[in-house]
Amino acid sequence: MKAVKELRELTDQELRERIDEYKAELRKVRTEIGAGGAVQNPARARLLRKNIARAYTILRERGLRKNVK
Repeated sequence: MKAVKELRELTDQELRERIDEYKAELRKVRTEIGAGGAVQNPARARLLRKNIARAYTILRERGLRKNVK
């Protein structure tokens, strides 16, 4: 999966920044959905949630790997 490969290439700090960006965009999409307006891509909310989870998973894996060594 291309998105996962791109996320794995980022540093921890860049991953945290990307998570913040995803969360901000998710808030925007949820506001649009809640307002009942025409949302360009309602499935975007699901994609953003999954990307946030992927990024957190990568951070967790890296943390566990550091503790093992």
